[in-house]
Order: sequence, then C-alpha cells, then structure tokens
Amino acid sequence: MRSFASRGAASSAWWSALVLLVALLSTASTVYAKDEPAIAIKELKNAPSIAKYFPRSNVVLFQESESPRTVWRSTDGGATWDKANGIDHEKSFALVMHKYDPDRAYVLTLGNTHWKTSDKGKTWDEFYTNAYTSDFDYTIGNWMVFHADNPDKILFTGMECEGFFCEEVTMYTTNGFDKKAALLRRSTQGCWWAKSSEIFTTGDPDLDADRTLCIVRSGMFSSTDENRLCLSDNYFKPIDGGETLDEKEPNLNGAGPIQGVVNIVEVKKYLLVATTSPRSAEMALFVTDDTKVWHRAVFPQDHQLVQSGYTVLESTNYSIQVDVRSNKRTSAPMGTLLTSNSNGTYFTRNIEHTNRNVRAAVDFEKVTGIRGVFLVNRVDNWEDVEKDEAEKKIKTAITFDDGRTFGVVKADDDDVHLHSITEMNNVGPQFSSPAPGLVMGNGNRGKYLKDYWESSLYVSDDAGKTWVEGPEGPHKYEFGDQGSILLAVQDSKDIDVHELKYSLDHGKKWTTTKLPDELSILPWTLTTTPDSTSLKFVLTARTGSKESPSYCVVSIDFEGLHEDTCKDDDMEEWHARKDDDGKPICVMGQTQKFQRRKKDAKCFIKKEFKEPVPETSRCDCTAADFECDFNFIPDGGECKLEGPVLAPQEACRANNPDETFMGSSGWRLIPGNECQRTKGGQKDDKKEWKCSDTSSRPGNSTGEISVAYTPFKGDFDRMEKHYLERGELSTYDDETIIARPEKIFDGAGDVFITHDHGKTWSTPKQLKDKEIFAITTHAYVKDMVFFLTTKNEVYYSTDRGKSIDSFKAPDPLDRQGITPFSFHPDHPEWLIWHGQKCTGDKCYLEASYSRDRGDNWHTLKRYVDRCEFTGSKAYGFRNQSQIICSARSQENNDIENNPLHLLYTDKYPDYDFAVALEGITRFATMAEFIVVATENQTEGTLKALASLDGKTYAHAHFPLNFQVSHRNSYTVLDSSTHAVNLFVATETEKSRRYGSILKSNSNGTSYVVSIPGVNADDEWYVDFEKMLGLEGVVLVNTVGNLDSDSEPKNLQSRISHNDGALWSFLPPPQEDAEGKPYSCSSREGDAYCALHIHGFTERPDRGKTYSSESAIGLMFGTGNVGPILGNAKDADTFMTQDAGMTWKEIKKGSWSWSFGDQGSIVVIAQRNKKTKSVSYSLDRGDTWQDKEFHNSEVFITDITTVRSGSSRNFILWGQNGKELFAINLDFSGLTDKPCIHDEDDSDKSDYELWSPEHPLQPNRCLFGHKNYYLRKKKDRKCYNERKLQQVYKFETCECTREDYECDYNYELDSHNYCTLVEGLRPKDPLQMCRDDPEQTEYHEPTGLRRIPLTTCKGGTFDPDNVFKVHPCPGHEEEFEKKHGVSGVVIFFAVVVPITVAALVGWWVYNNWQAQFGQFGQIRLGEQSGLDSDAPWVKYPVIVVSAVVAVVGALPLVASSIWRTVSSTYRRFSGRGESGGRYGWLSSSGPRRFTTRDSFARGRGDYAIVDEDEGELLGDASDDEV
Repeated sequence: MRSFASRGAASSAWWSALVLLVALLSTASTVYAKDEPAIAIKELKNAPSIAKYFPRSNVVLFQESESPRTVWRSTDGGATWDKANGIDHEKSFALVMHKYDPDRAYVLTLGNTHWKTSDKGKTWDEFYTNAYTSDFDYTIGNWMVFHADNPDKILFTGMECEGFFCEEVTMYTTNGFDKKAALLRRSTQGCWWAKSSEIFTTGDPDLDADRTLCIVRSGMFSSTDENRLCLSDNYFKPIDGGETLDEKEPNLNGAGPIQGVVNIVEVKKYLLVATTSPRSAEMALFVTDDTKVWHRAVFPQDHQLVQSGYTVLESTNYSIQVDVRSNKRTSAPMGTLLTSNSNGTYFTRNIEHTNRNVRAAVDFEKVTGIRGVFLVNRVDNWEDVEKDEAEKKIKTAITFDDGRTFGVVKADDDDVHLHSITEMNNVGPQFSSPAPGLVMGNGNRGKYLKDYWESSLYVSDDAGKTWVEGPEGPHKYEFGDQGSILLAVQDSKDIDVHELKYSLDHGKKWTTTKLPDELSILPWTLTTTPDSTSLKFVLTARTGSKESPSYCVVSIDFEGLHEDTCKDDDMEEWHARKDDDGKPICVMGQTQKFQRRKKDAKCFIKKEFKEPVPETSRCDCTAADFECDFNFIPDGGECKLEGPVLAPQEACRANNPDETFMGSSGWRLIPGNECQRTKGGQKDDKKEWKCSDTSSRPGNSTGEISVAYTPFKGDFDRMEKHYLERGELSTYDDETIIARPEKIFDGAGDVFITHDHGKTWSTPKQLKDKEIFAITTHAYVKDMVFFLTTKNEVYYSTDRGKSIDSFKAPDPLDRQGITPFSFHPDHPEWLIWHGQKCTGDKCYLEASYSRDRGDNWHTLKRYVDRCEFTGSKAYGFRNQSQIICSARSQENNDIENNPLHLLYTDKYPDYDFAVALEGITRFATMAEFIVVATENQTEGTLKALASLDGKTYAHAHFPLNFQVSHRNSYTVLDSSTHAVNLFVATETEKSRRYGSILKSNSNGTSYVVSIPGVNADDEWYVDFEKMLGLEGVVLVNTVGNLDSDSEPKNLQSRISHNDGALWSFLPPPQEDAEGKPYSCSSREGDAYCALHIHGFTERPDRGKTYSSESAIGLMFGTGNVGPILGNAKDADTFMTQDAGMTWKEIKKGSWSWSFGDQGSIVVIAQRNKKTKSVSYSLDRGDTWQDKEFHNSEVFITDITTVRSGSSRNFILWGQNGKELFAINLDFSGLTDKPCIHDEDDSDKSDYELWSPEHPLQPNRCLFGHKNYYLRKKKDRKCYNERKLQQVYKFETCECTREDYECDYNYELDSHNYCTLVEGLRPKDPLQMCRDDPEQTEYHEPTGLRRIPLTTCKGGTFDPDNVFKVHPCPGHEEEFEKKHGVSGVVIFFAVVVPITVAALVGWWVYNNWQAQFGQFGQIRLGEQSGLDSDAPWVKYPVIVVSAVVAVVGALPLVASSIWRTVSSTYRRFSGRGESGGRYGWLSSSGPRRFTTRDSFARGRGDYAIVDEDEGELLGDASDDEV
C-alpha cells in the first residue's frame, strides 16, 4: 500500500518496517525434520532485517542492524545462510532490491562507492555513483528509481555538501552502473522515470525510454512552496553547451506551470503530482496518464486536501482511490474514501468516517486478485470523537462492488471486526495474498473492535463473505502453496512463544508444532515468497531475556510434510462470488473463476512461482453497476446534486446563465466495471442542465465598481482585522476577514467574520459572548486563526472560519508576557504554548508542546523566557523536530546568579535539553540564522553569536572599532538573502537613537558595516524595509546630522539595489503632481536634493508596507523632495514603477494605498481628511480615476486587501461620527476577460517581460543574474486569472564590482571604494588555517568579499582573479599539487617547444636556398644584394621560426596542462576512474563540495558529467606518480 501525505506522501510501510529490524550473525544452522515442518534456527546477536526475496526464487537477503552491517544470503529459503561475497560489510549501509529485474540487488554505502549483483547475490561488483548517498529524511529508502522497461536505467539520489550545508543531486546510469554514474540534475527533491510503472506509458516509445521528471528546488534554503516540476527527454543536458538546461515545466493546471511541488507517486497507469501553496495547509493533486496532458484531481466540495490529510491508497488499473481526512482532530483522525473516474480526475465518495492514524495510514486493504472486494474500518461514533474527544468505536466493513455498497464481516451470526493497516503487526498485505479467496485477520466478535491483545485469528476462504474463528489470541500469519498452507505464530509482548500453528484445510483444523530445544521467542516478522506459492517461510524473532536479548531467524519448510503433488481431482473450480443456490454472481460486471486445491485434499500444489490466473466472463449491466457521479450523493435510491454541475469544455462560454448543455445524469458506470450494456436507456445517459447550475456563486458582471457599506454598532475607536487567505490552488473562492471593533483601554466588541471580502458580516455562534482576549493567526499558515480567552479555552479555525473548534490550554495565558504560541513552519498542528504556572504567590512561565493541535499537551520546560521550533524542511542541516529555549539555569525566579541559558533539543518525544550557551540575554531567528546576544558583565559589553544548526554558535566578528555596550541594542532585520542584517545601536539617548546596519557573511559570523547612522525610534524599531518580491532592494533612513546633539534628527532616505553593498539617494522627480518644478533638482539624487520617504518608525500600522510581493517593481511612500525629510503632515505621496530607479509624485497630501490583481489595480485613499471618494489606477499609476463610495464625507483610516495582492476586492475602514464602518469595493465588474500570455507572439500577449535595473550597471544585472518578470501590459483590459510565476526567466551575468561588498574591517569611502578603516588591520588571513587544520589554502585580503546572493560567473571580477590563494603552513605540498604544474607539463611546455623550435629553425636555415631561394628572389636569375648567411638575416629568421613553433605548440601545451590538472583534481576529489569513496567521514580523501554560489540559486552551475569523461580526463598516468 502506498501512502501520500504531508509533502503529498506518507512513508512506505515497507521502509518503516525495514528501519525497525535488521541483521544476522553467522552461526551453524540446526535442521529438524520429522512428520512435521522442518525448522532451522540461526541464532544472532543483532536484530535481523526483513527477509528480501529475489522474485520467483528461494534466494533471500537481509542485513545486520549494527556495524558491521553484514549482508547475508540464503539459497534455500532461509535454511542456511552465508555472508555475501565481494562486499566490504564494514561500509555497507542499505540493501536495495531492483524493482523490475528479479536477479539484481544493490548494497549502498554512505559514500559514492557501492556494490551490485546481477545473479541473485552470488557475486557482487563495485559501482560508482559520483555522489554520496543522501541522508535527507524524505530520501531515506528512496535512493534508487528503476526504469520499468530497461533494468539498466537507474536514477540515484545523492547529495553534495559544503561543510554541513548539503544539497540533493540526482545521478543516472543507462548501463546498469557498468560505468560511473553521470549527473542528471542538481537541486532536486526526487527524480523519477516517466516509465516507472510497467503499465504506464507516454504513448511514445522514445519518451518511454528516456523521459525523466524531477522536483527542482529553487535554492538551498528555499521552502517547498518554490519547488518546480521539470521534465527532460535527454537527461537535463545543457542546450548548446551553455548553462541553460534542456528541460521544461509541464502545464499542470491548463494555465501554465505550478510551483510548490512536493511529491510524485506512480499509481498503476497514473502519475500523481502533489503540490502545496505558500503559507497554506491546502494541497492539490494533478494527474496524468501520459506526462503530456495533466488534469487537476477534483474532489467533492466538502473534501479539501490538506497537508498530512490525504493518502493515496492501493488502487486499480482503472481508477485511483484516495482517503481524505475529514475531521479537525489530528489526534483522532478520520477520513472519507474516494474513488476516481477512469482518467483519475473526478472523485466520488465511497464511505465516510474511515479510520486513520496520525501517520496518515488508513484501514483499507483490497483482497488480492479478486476484483471489487476490499475491507475498511470505519468510526461508528464519529460525532462524539469530533466533539467530545471520545475514544473511537471502530467497525469493519467489506464491499464486493468496489465501494458502491458495504456490508458487515460475519462469523456465524456474529459481527467480526479486524485490526488493519493502522496497527500493522507484520510485513506485506495485512489480510490476503495471491492465494485465491483466502483471507486472514486478527479481530474479535461483538459490536466494536477491541484491543489488539484481545483478538483472535479469523479465516475466510470465500474472499471475505464468511469467516471462521481460528486460534485464540493475536497472531502473525502467512499463506503458502497458493493457500494450501496457513501458517500462524502467536504474537506476544514477551519472549514466551514456543510453538507454531498451521492449517492445511483453509483454517478448519490447526496443528501445533513446538520450536526445537524449548526455544522461546518474541516474534517480529513472518514472511514467504511474494507470490505465496512456496512451501518455505522465514520468521524473525527476539530471544534471550530483556536484560540480555539475542535474536534469531527461523526457517520453516513444509516440503517433507506431504509427498503427493495435487492432481486434477484434487482441484476445484472456485467462483469469487456465488448466490445461495451456488450460481456465480457478477462482480464489477463479470464473473471470476479460479482453480484451487480442495480444502481437504491431502496434497500440495507445488507450483512454485506460478500465480493463479482467473477465468472471467462478462455480465449484462444492471443498477448495481452504477454509482453516483461527481458532486452527487446517494439519496433514497437516487443521486442528489451536492455541488456545481461539471459542464463540457465548450459549454457556457457566452456567460449566459440560461444557456443549456448536456451533462451528467447523476450516475456513472463504476470505474473498471466490465459489464455489457443492453439496449435502451442507461442510468448514465446525459441530462440537460443550465449554465447557472455550474457555479456555486454568481459573479459581478455589472461593468461597474460595486460598493457595500457595513456599519459596526457601538462606541469603539478602531478595528482589529485579520485576513485569512486561501491557498493559491484552492478550489474555493472565499475571501475571508476576521474583524473586531475595539475601544482603547476599554475592551473590545464581538468578533465578526466575512467570507466575501466584507460584503456581508456575521458573528460565529461558537464565539458569541466569549471573553476573547486576543486573536492571533498562524505564523506560517495564512488560513488558520486562534482566539485566546481569558480562561484556558482556546478556539481555533483551520478552514478560514468555516468551522470553529477548541482545545484546553495547559496553563492560563500570561496577559503581560510574550505571545503564547510558537508554530512549526512545516507542521501546522505542532504548537508550543507559553503559559503562566502559579504555586501560591510564585508564578513562572512554563512551555508545553502539542503535536496534535492542542488535543494533548506535554511539559517542555519550566522557568522559560521563550521557546521556538527551529527545525524546518528548508534547512536540511537541522533536525526537523528541533526546539530551542531560553530558560533560567535554576528553576526559580531569582534574577541574580541565575542567568538565562540557551538550550536546544532534537530528541522527540523526550525532548531532553542540552545547554548551547550560558548567560544570554535574548535570541532571534531570521531565515536560516539563529542570532543570540550575550552579556559580558566584566567588560560591560554585549556580544552577538550566530548559528545555523542550532547547536554550535560562533562569535560574530564585528569590525575592531565596534564595541557594543550592554545598554545598546541589537535588532535582527530581514535576513532573507543568505546574510544577517543586524542593526547595532550606536546612539542610545532617547529621541536621538540611531545605529549601524552590519551585514554578515553567509554563516552569520563575520560582519561589515553596510551603512552607519540608520534611524531608530525609542522602541528600537528601525527605518529599514526591503522591497517585497525583488532581491536585494532595500530602503533606509539615515541621520544626516550625527554630530549635532541640540537639534532634531535630520533624516535622509537611501536605497540599495544590491542588498546593502552600495547605497545611493532616491532620485527626485522633475515635477510634482501639478506639473510644477521643485525648489531643487538632481538627476540621480544627492545630499542636497533627493526624494525622502517616511519610514517604518513613523508608520501608524506596522503591518503596512511600501510594496507588495505580487506587484513587482511597484512601491509607494509619503515624503518630500529636498535635502532632508520634512514633517509627515506636509508629506505628499510618491510611487515608483521600476523598483526605485525613478519616482513620481502622484497626489498632494498623504494617501494610503493598496495593491490588487497583482499590481494591475492600485487604490489610494486620503489620510486624516474627510472624503467620500477614492482614486484608483488600472495602468500602474500613469492615470487616476475617482470612485465615490459614500454620499457624505467620512474619515478613512485604512484601505486593505488580501496580503497576496491577488484580489480585485478592497475594504475601506473608517469612522463616521462615532460609528465604525467597512466598505467593500469590488472591481471584478470592470472586466470578465482573463489575461492570456502568448509566448510566441508578444503583440498578442497581455503580458510584457520586465527586468529590474541597477543604477550603476547598465546591463540590468543584479546579484550576478538578470531576472525577468511577467507584468500585465498597462493598456490591456483583463484580469490575472492565476498567480504569475515569480521569476519568469533569468540570465547569468559576468562578475563586476557590484557583485562584491566590503570585507571585514573595510568600509566604503566617499568614492565607493572599500578602504581599510583607519587604525585597523585586515583580518588575519592565516586565521582560517588555524581554525581548520585541514584547510590547505587561504585567500589574500583584497578588501572585497562576494555578496552571498550573487551567482555571477567569469568577467573581470571573476573570483579567481579577485582572490589570490596561498598555501596554509604545513600544506605547501598539497597546495603545489593542486595549483602547481607537474614535470611532465613543464617538459611539454618548455623542452618540447624549444626542441621543436630548434628543429624548425635548423630546417629553415638549411633549406633556405633550396626551398625558397635567396631573399627577394623572383626566379629571374638576378642576384640579390642580401646574403642569407649574414647574421642580420640568419638569426631573425631563426627567432621568427621559433616563435611560430611555440605558437603552434600552445594547443598541445594547454591540452597537457588540462589533463594534468584534471587528473590532480580527480585524485583529490575522489572521482577518479580507479576508485571512489565509501563515506564522507573517511580519511582517505576529502568529499567533493560545490561552491557556495551554486547554492545561492537553484538554476545555475549545472556541470554535466560527460559520458566520455574517462577518455577526456584519462586514467592515472605516469605524470601523477
């Protein structure tokens, strides 16, 4: 069974079992053969893994659990074992069986050298993957992907690392690893062959052969929201040898590529792609049956897909089955089983309230080989479980018509309930095997399923129709000889099992046989060949005692029990279903008939590895062959419409609600049903519908901007408001806002909610009259909100307020303290709660955690200051469960001698903390960095430290003239560009506060001054803001009069286009909004005349921003033109369309702004002044129009829309007298035409490509590349139907000065040069050699360092030209080998050219007259006046000849140098043809690392391993000796 959850897919049950068990120790096997099964025991010291069979054979492998992880092999079904020959077992890590070739298997190491077999493990050979085995969580167990048609084609998932920064890389082979693997693609999160299933096909043999699909990350620290799906038909090779890869993004949703791809899964003849949306738990599934045309999987309206909330089940060749979690309680999950139509697109319900567990496993299993039969467990008391946190009462149901109807499981007249997938106690299928009609399970009689340890074994030999009770107690069980043998061993909690049970008559009678030598075991797994045709079984178990456990592998062989082989009269015809008269019944439109052994026959079939094949015959279609279609539900024998009707693609294009079309009747033929249609009408005949039936909500097609006014009664001062946004791929169309009127210092009113962006409002009944103290939204999931009460009750919604649930907080809210919640970035249900715990009059803060959204709480740490989740999928160098806390060293409230310590833990579920730092003041997290402030009480200074892994912290090295007093403050600013931006206060006097912004290197430890004198307010908020949606564009306000203590601060605005490396003034417009010139002018802005903008410290609403992530290049601000920033009351409103390169004044006075439709609509409203109209622009601010929204003038306090900027609705918030109000402005009526992007015809396209510029770089390069964005053309009357891809395309640039910033102890001078700070020295370059004894070289100080974000290559500022290298002391020889030239190269470069030159010169001299005659001769016999022997003729000729010879030899010299350097590199990188590396902890050679810049973005630096690399680089040659 395959699961598909969290990132789209839950871990495979097979791999979970593999991690649970492992390995053998070689001891002699003792064989016991009587009139009963022969039993062989192998005693072990370590736990054995699951036995892995080579298909259609009795050859078995397994691996030991602890080093040495020895691989063992048996050729007789487990009776005897030998170590696999040819493997270095000390280095073996994982055992992988080839999925499609029955003779191949692989043993992987942690390095790049592994072993393979092609003869069922008889012999093993080394192979090289050229990448180290990946240890990312999502990769474990999925290292190799096999081509279904060609067993030689294999994908290998590895990784490349720089320090502890690792990035996944995928390699490939087309020759079964006979040669070294070649690079497929870097920055991957999994790659697959299109032909990953035997029955899947693209429809094109060439594409089947070579097409690959990869999930591609956008960068090393990128979130899964940015992942893309790329496919290639030639292994992602560069186009024309350049940097652009031959790849394309498939059109998943019909409108273009989709970001947020988290997983791909192969399901029979389908490929499924799971995607997620930024800051949303909602997900989407896309399906294809050829990789060319994709469809979104459409589910019933009340079943949305969420992370960890759906599981793709074992499906059929004709449909996909998915279980979708349907309740909110994550600790007691339940689901709805859905089945798709034949192309996997539309899903309908089968059964509600299925039983799930927290790992997304579902109690669902098909009966192997029998069409239409499967068993499920469902929760009978689902309402109590959802509302009252009751224990589940589970019942087992069975269907014989593929889920259309369900019945109970019966033993005699009793209901039987069976334990299933959520409680797996063995490997493989839980109930059935290829044995026809034979089913077994652990369960009990009664109303509900009881505890597992109260169960007994039940058996059915008619595919689940009737059952008989077998041995008492729970058992592990298996089928053998096509069902002739049923083997069971009792399960136990202790090492007390000493017998086996078997039945040879389908479970009517059971025989017991003792284990030899009074052996007692605790059984682990019982298994046999995958086809259940063998007479041999393998049992793994624990023996010994709890204090001193040992292990064993037990072989059970029934070969000698019966000598007879079944004859024809021992066989019977068995029909999958029969009626009471014994006649065959149709199942899924056909009857099925098998040949199987009679239950009382005294023989074995003995047809090993030949699975039984059924005979089928078709039946006429009846009502039982149909089910309710998509968006219809059963209702008294009919199918009732539950949602919108699906219209054909060509219907309803005229936007006429009365137009009709032929659509579904409400019925459909069950997918996979083979019934034969009869003459006449059919239940699924098409029916006429109106186009109005296709929409759940009427649209606004008035051609006008609509206005909806809502007053809020009561005496209130302001509105608290929270937007809850749906995911970008959501099938819903709501736009939800939660609002609450407040009166300052005097409480708040009721909570209001709107789902139509403010047109209608209501108060949720669950929140009515509740004392809501605070409302907080989830930090990482934008559609989740929490309502905190003054008591322990917390109300929450995970679906944007459609339903509201609650939980009890472990401790009361600390009303004066910090925000009580900490959220996990990847797991929305993981919470940390900070509550106030009191004992008498002593109170302290206690942190508790929950992994099921408050259903269950566990104490994390007492006397804490703050705790945070710091683990994340985006940061592979941290444990995903990691938590850090600042807490008192002693558990009391005394401040003296009880400093705060920084603690961390990776150990879930125990969460035992370790001390990372002592004596800290606070910590902050920003992007990948954890920054901590510590106080040196002796020196009275404040120090900063930084960490990436949360465990080890390095001191932040500030410039030497930077000493930070303990009274000063640090503010960690937005650090989303792989460097920490740290504000350090340098002036602490109130009303005069300012400081310097320091920028770190890529690990957050070495800082340089980016810009000094940056303004801060008295609360240490800083005038610093990044432009959203663009890289590295930053605005700050600086204090121009730093030396003056008597006058107010004179502020000046500065902008950087390269992440703070260089700063400039804002260029002022040439004229104001009225067309008048300003009192000063400047082309580029300077200290005497520039545009100055009021910054973050003066913003009334700190949630407002200059820009929007979706409105690329647009930015607003209020300010003035002049030498300094003026009073806010006198400010005018300015905007830029090109990311701050140019500005214009759009309105006099101060206006609020909001961006809609991804920047296509801009709405502004005047501040602090009564008005009854707003202005709006549809052309990015070129022209403005007014819209009256009220019949009288009112105060507008704010204008808002969804944070993503994608909506065409806005809300004006304001006050009319004492009444607060909200006004909805709906712009969707202006156009109903979606914008179209035509890549082939730019004139027809509604979009244009725009690229930001750098003021000092005319080539438009920023951070080493040019990014191109799609923006709607200003003159097009259409709307953006989908989110525009953030970066449409990019180009890599050559390195220039702008790709560098000042190094440690250097600063920009007035000429923008990096000069050494007066009185300081450069950082000692040898320090890096002292810090790392393995370091072989260091860089000579230049005053420059590369900006971490840049991806530039080559050019005059190429790193090889800028940074000169020298050997570290003691590593001169290694340095020389790496950078020097060998004797062979010298020989070819010097001796050979000189020798050749001498020979050429000699030849020219001796053949002068013979070949050319005398100088100047024209063959007329006249004597020249020049003598060829004259020195002024002879020696110049020799010199010229030598020069010609040397020039001619240069290509050979270059080739020789290249070969030598390449060979040297291969020797040191471990990539030589002659050998590899087994593990990156090995001392035999360094691991191959990529450069930091290759991680800065995910789309550059793709060096391909050429197929002829061995020839190009050569083998180890004499010049390497």
